Amino acid sequence: MANLLMYFSSLTPATVSKTNNNMPQMTKTTITAIPSKATTTVATTTTTTNHKWQITQDLTLISTPSKHHRYIAKDYTTFPDEFYTSQAQKMSDMMCTLLKFGEDPLEGLMLVDAIQRIGIDYHFQNEIEAILEQEYVNFTNSSSREKNYQDLFHVSLTFRLLRQNGYYVPADVFDNFTGKEGKIKQKYRKDTRALMGLYEASQLSIEGEDALEEAGNFSSQLLNAMMRTSLNCNDARVINNTLKHPYHKSLAKFTAKNFIRDYNGAYASKNALQELAKMDFDMSQSVHVRELVEISSWWKDLGLAKELKLARDQPLKWYTWPMAALSDPRLSKQRIELTKPISLIYIIDDIFDLYGTLDELTLFAQAVNRWDFAATEQLPDYMKICFKALYDTTNEIGYNIYKEYGWNPVDSLQKAWASLFDAFLVEAKWFASGRVPKAAEYLKNGIVSSGIHVVLVHLFFLLGEGTNKESANIINDNTDIISSVASILRLWDDLGSAKDENQDGHDGSYITCYMEEHQGSSADVARQEVIKKITEAWRRLNKECLSPNPFSRTFTKASLNLSRMVPFMYSYDENQDLPDLEEHIKSMLAL
Repeated sequence: MANLLMYFSSLTPATVSKTNNNMPQMTKTTITAIPSKATTTVATTTTTTNHKWQITQDLTLISTPSKHHRYIAKDYTTFPDEFYTSQAQKMSDMMCTLLKFGEDPLEGLMLVDAIQRIGIDYHFQNEIEAILEQEYVNFTNSSSREKNYQDLFHVSLTFRLLRQNGYYVPADVFDNFTGKEGKIKQKYRKDTRALMGLYEASQLSIEGEDALEEAGNFSSQLLNAMMRTSLNCNDARVINNTLKHPYHKSLAKFTAKNFIRDYNGAYASKNALQELAKMDFDMSQSVHVRELVEISSWWKDLGLAKELKLARDQPLKWYTWPMAALSDPRLSKQRIELTKPISLIYIIDDIFDLYGTLDELTLFAQAVNRWDFAATEQLPDYMKICFKALYDTTNEIGYNIYKEYGWNPVDSLQKAWASLFDAFLVEAKWFASGRVPKAAEYLKNGIVSSGIHVVLVHLFFLLGEGTNKESANIINDNTDIISSVASILRLWDDLGSAKDENQDGHDGSYITCYMEEHQGSSADVARQEVIKKITEAWRRLNKECLSPNPFSRTFTKASLNLSRMVPFMYSYDENQDLPDLEEHIKSMLAL
């Protein structure tokens, strides 16, 4: 893939503001959606912006389709027959290894964990499910657990794998290893592997499991002390990676390289895992490049970048959301289609932040609620063009879903968009009036304005989960999973923006609202409240992903992956750059 960056650099750059950035610097701001906050003054006619997202200006991906696209298709989506033959043989060997290790529960679980951590588990779903189903039977049988699960690492790994895959097991399985208030018994306090396993397991706690949360915090304290005092560099690195990137809250593709390097399983298994991971990475990479070419063509044809020169023009960054959410390479069509509404969320957010007067924004929201071109007559041309792009794209997605699954969800999609516009409008009115809402009121509206509802409603239907009126209502009747992901995004966004932007006190973030409501509270106290609420949202999300729930495993995994992607999008450094996001994209595309 060495030629990939050269290819992208050879494309004709799009018309884009030279100051384009993920975080516009304006005099004021409204509250944003999936994008991070952009500051603005509503109803001004002259505006400046200072976007900062780069990765070589989004790899100048927007371009006129050309011979380069055929070059990509030839070189990056086709592999020789020997490649597929070798891959099939290696997968067959790994299936046999899984079945063999199934006779040794701990070795089998360690291999399952390794396969999931390097992101190739979609190849072995049946084998993994069989192992975990048997493990669930054994683990939930009290006599079997007392006899076979006396090791803290074994219990922690079993608990985590079962919960990660939707099986509910009670947190009291750790009672034998902890004392009062979740403190780990003395004899386990120097067992590095067990402490890391317990810390990883604690990331899957749900509401009401304070003891497990405390055990995780205590294990973190012990591991940090070990790093400072008694470990060699390699062991300290492994612990640091675990504490910084626990598996359940990290993207597997981002942490896979470190995991393979530090994997302590059987040497033959390690070699086989490395070879399969490399093959899968090469194939996934070729798929992602092809998808990016298709998305760039769609975005170029849409023409919004030319009409809205102050708005963001970052299709690579937007595509990173679906690339993370839907990690199975076979879901190519869904990734491409999901990038479209995500792109429009960013653009509409910028219209609310950088362009529209309050009167215009009110009419814009009304037009979307009516879903009628006639309602756009009084709007400025750029809003008419945006409404047409939104209308056409939504109807096209709905029709494509109808052709695939026999149900057109356009009504549900339109309602999702209407709720987003209404939430944006609420925030615009807050700003225009100078009103700072209560923190709870802000967060309730911010959950909608995060854009996550729009994204997950589209994803639900793109995965074929709503194929009639009854099943289509599932996404509307089970909103906790959506609100959990949205809370994580909204609060992370506020946390990152408050820390890294030059705030003037009018950004409408949760931190600002909290400090206004709790006079005398410091910014640090408000940030701790945000961190607490993020933890609570993760607990709710963990619960929603346990069985039984009305969603497919693909949908719940995508919801988790969106939450895992959030820190990449909002962890700014002192230069307001996104180093982790750049590292992840470069890794995925071998730049």
